[in-house]
Amino acid sequence: MSISVLGIYVADLVFFGKKIPEEGETILGNNFVIGPGGKGSNQAVAAAKAGVKTYFISKIGEDQFGEMATKIYDEAKVDYSNVIISKEHSTGAAAIMVNEQSGTNAINVFPGAAGAITNSDIDKAEEAIKNSKIFLTQLEAPKDTVMYAIKKAKELGLQTILNPAPAADIDKSIFPFVDYFTPNETEASFYVDHPVETHDDASKAASTLLGMGIKNVIITLGEKGAYFANAEETFSSPIANLSNPVVDTTGAGDAFNAGFAAALTENQNMKDAISFASATAGLSTTKIGTANSMPSREEIDKIL
Repeated sequence: MSISVLGIYVADLVFFGKKIPEEGETILGNNFVIGPGGKGSNQAVAAAKAGVKTYFISKIGEDQFGEMATKIYDEAKVDYSNVIISKEHSTGAAAIMVNEQSGTNAINVFPGAAGAITNSDIDKAEEAIKNSKIFLTQLEAPKDTVMYAIKKAKELGLQTILNPAPAADIDKSIFPFVDYFTPNETEASFYVDHPVETHDDASKAASTLLGMGIKNVIITLGEKGAYFANAEETFSSPIANLSNPVVDTTGAGDAFNAGFAAALTENQNMKDAISFASATAGLSTTKIGTANSMPSREEIDKIL
């Protein structure tokens, strides 16, 4: 079974330093890397590398950054026949600041061409969506188009995953169309209007989100693991046991969502699916970069 991913591709411009600069502050960095990124693109690459047939739906420019995208899709075996190459728009970019001591990051994203994707572009990708079991998206593409795509995927019989990143106001009427809602702790707190830092906070937040019509909630809590809740069960899941140190957490959330989607296509039970997602995410943090850091299926199976 296949996965369809709607989202954006941007070129990641990553700066490494001893700290992330505060407003008005200049620091001297220690390294700089340019690589492929964008949440949807990262998720598509990660899902394909996890061994699942993956379609990516997006828009890029006819430029050097766009060429970087198609190169990694070829390498990862992502089907990008529904990635439109625009002559009117440039490919987007993201400025990423990484604290090399903790691996934490701060990101500013300009979507570029992907910010111009429309409902008609979703209609043109209907065949790929129809051939999939899972539809995965985020909130970096235009919100109206994201909502339209979720409803279309649901009408076509897919299970839907909304990774609400970056957190943004959305029409709550979309929630009954969402099978899995996968915020991190910061995003979860945005939707429930209280801090989400502990498993107890996550439990309270999940209860609120389920009350809005979402069927399943998975809140990722960084090093504290993940919290799952639906109408029948709740549980906490630990992070993966890694043998290598964390060097860059950028893209870990994308890896988690892709791993989770991949596990669902294989009908893994919920605890196993979240463990698979956590392994995918954990492994991605042991390498520098986003799409380039996504692990292979062999690597995932090895630590599981």
